[in-house]
Amino acid sequence: MLMKKRQHEFFSDFTIKWATSNWEISEAHTLRRQIFCAEQGIFEQDDRDDVDAYAQVLVAIANFGGWHERIVGTVRIHDEGDNVWWGSRLAVDPSFRTQVGLGAQLIKLAVSSAHALGCKMFLAQVQKQNERLFQRLHWHSEYELNVKRHPHVMMKADLSAYPPCYRPTSGFVVSNRHKRATNEYVAPFLTLCTQGSKNAA
Repeated sequence: MLMKKRQHEFFSDFTIKWATSNWEISEAHTLRRQIFCAEQGIFEQDDRDDVDAYAQVLVAIANFGGWHERIVGTVRIHDEGDNVWWGSRLAVDPSFRTQVGLGAQLIKLAVSSAHALGCKMFLAQVQKQNERLFQRLHWHSEYELNVKRHPHVMMKADLSAYPPCYRPTSGFVVSNRHKRATNEYVAPFLTLCTQGSKNAA
């Protein structure tokens, strides 16, 4: 119960990077289905489309003790041609939406890594509820539209606010400001182990 209730506090930090392994991509797709199908109902059973065949997946990974443990955020980017890049399918696990602005961190790497690859324009169809977040991150609203009967805003990133990132497969690490001391989890665990030993005796 303790772990389930405060699971976001268990992790020491988060790695924001391009997905480089099959498990990262698989868990990113699972998270997308959780958000866009089960939670928001934008898609019925699966949100994947033709873009997934050539898009680059980015992930936010929750870490503990230096180990990558769980995918808690994702976004994808792709080059549509003429150095015009798009971002889409930004998703963050509901239990981690207050953690160091994971959505903003994913956006940062998305635009910065595309910038390093020659991006001249970066666009996204952003859900209306997220418009202010993107505006705070130096994006400009172009016009409103509906996508799958949900209100969206066409937005464009200010590339001058996103210095090129040339090592996106390594990405960067951000500390979990809500993490708890390790002994808060170790102590209950040891208590359970001790009780188990006594019962066994």
